[in-house]
Amino acid sequence: MLVMAYGRSYDLPYLITRGNNVYGPHQFPEKAIPKFIMLAKRGLQIPLHGDGMATRSYMHVADAASAFDSILHHGEDRGVYNIGAQEERTVRSVAEDICSELKLNADDIVTYVKDRQFNDRRYFIDCSKLLALGWKQEKSWEDGLRETIAWYEKNGENDYWGNLSAALVAHPTGGHVTASPNVFEEIARSTAEGKADDAAEANIPVFLIYGRTGWIGGMLGRLLEEQGHKYYYGAARLYDRKAVEDDIARCKPTHILNAAGITGRPNVDWCESHKKETVQTNVTGILTLVDLADKNGIHVTNFATGCIYSYDEKHPIGGPGFTEDDAPNFGGSFYSHTKGMVEDLLKNYDNLLQLRLRMPIDHRLDNPRNFIFKIANYDCVVDVPNSMTVLDELVPYAIDGALRKLTGIYNFTNPGAISHNEVLQLYKDYCSPNYTWKNFSLEEQDKILAAPRSNNELCDKKIKSAWPQILNIKDSLIKYVFEPNKQSGGKVRGGAKGEC
Repeated sequence: MLVMAYGRSYDLPYLITRGNNVYGPHQFPEKAIPKFIMLAKRGLQIPLHGDGMATRSYMHVADAASAFDSILHHGEDRGVYNIGAQEERTVRSVAEDICSELKLNADDIVTYVKDRQFNDRRYFIDCSKLLALGWKQEKSWEDGLRETIAWYEKNGENDYWGNLSAALVAHPTGGHVTASPNVFEEIARSTAEGKADDAAEANIPVFLIYGRTGWIGGMLGRLLEEQGHKYYYGAARLYDRKAVEDDIARCKPTHILNAAGITGRPNVDWCESHKKETVQTNVTGILTLVDLADKNGIHVTNFATGCIYSYDEKHPIGGPGFTEDDAPNFGGSFYSHTKGMVEDLLKNYDNLLQLRLRMPIDHRLDNPRNFIFKIANYDCVVDVPNSMTVLDELVPYAIDGALRKLTGIYNFTNPGAISHNEVLQLYKDYCSPNYTWKNFSLEEQDKILAAPRSNNELCDKKIKSAWPQILNIKDSLIKYVFEPNKQSGGKVRGGAKGEC
């Protein structure tokens, strides 16, 4: 309005452009896309305002610059031109696309915060006047986002802008930017300052979770949020003793939930060629964490594995299951070897609840970590009964066990055993009538694997004593996985055989 007024009053030439939601390299990280990138790549939570469904049309900076150039050279004097992208996307979908590019699960790191006051739900603009000048958008969303992420991965640390702690919070208010070598630690710390002291004074449980970007770590945060508990995510690598000490001092937890560990991607064969990294996390890391927690009087719940056993003469298929006191008899994979080793060492600590999971499953059939997703996408599967863990039912029990300060080892699987074929048949019956699969033998499977696999049934007496309401594996799968997906139309993706 002021420009138009000056133009009319003093007969001045002018051009006005109206643009919004430009993104790209060099953008200050107070803005959503660079903020999301910098938080996600460091394993910190991405805060979405409200429900995350506000829509915006994002334009790459190169297209915005070319639009300015077209208007400058071809626009009519005293013209007003809207500059905008041709498609809309929700803020939630932007966060999901960034996580996908960074190989992260958005469900694990996206969180929702109070909405901004007067936050526009949508403001899509008509750019037909600009298009009439011959301008067109050149940079696709996929290419522009990929290029932007690459730039921030290379340049987005402290040496470019200085301390970004004021910019990366959910509701930035501006402020002076100064140099600091610990910006991301400051961001993580800012979520805990003040709150931990208040919780300690009120004598209420405070949880410190490790494994923020992992499957179970994300579930724990969501459940604790729903239950109204105070919780924080640790920023330390577990083998870094000083960093773990700093986490404990910052958060003052009464309980630690450890879901951090290396299982390998896409499977445990990765550990065969990355033994040092596996030892650092699965052995050194967990021992460091439990030892420091013990020194500070903190209860630890550790998510371990039951893949340290294999059917033998005393424990044949259909026979008695392996108890919590049985010595491990399977070390065929380096992963299982490290897990069995550290479990024996951890028996010397009395502040620890060890939960042995096996072949974990949840309701999200599109989750690549889900056992159902894995076997549904294999060319062939073996057909061996195994103990399995339905996370939707059992992870809440883990929180309950922590609050009750249970200690010792628990086989953390649903009672009974179920075979690969039985699981796939349930999937076919409930979700995908056209689904088919093929079997092959254990001997044939061994020829294509870098390391053998554990197959076993775990004794369920102790877990049924702690949680008598627990469902057997088949009933739990139907209730928590297959019935919900039957109602929603959920199916395995990723090229699963028999799927459209």
